Amino acid sequence: MTAMLRTTRALRSLTTQTQTAQFSIAARRMAAGDTGAPRSGGVAQGDSFTKREEASENLYIKQQEREKLRALKAKIAQQEEELAKHKKEAEHLEQKK
Repeated sequence: MTAMLRTTRALRSLTTQTQTAQFSIAARRMAAGDTGAPRSGGVAQGDSFTKREEASENLYIKQQEREKLRALKAKIAQQEEELAKHKKEAEHLEQKK
């Protein structure tokens, strides 16, 4: 009977140990807007931070478009120079005939 009690005690202590090793970490909860998604309509849509953020995004987009336009204009000017050069060469070749 003593052996039986020891076995029972060993099992009880084992179950007690696993029961006391519980984790007490709570799951994180996300509030509205924490995911990076745009806020829903209503009062939050017109606050100063949202307006400032939208203005800075618009400014960035305008600057990028301005740079692209500048690069395109430079490329057009270069192509026009090449076209003028080719026209001169064509005129020169026609004069030789």
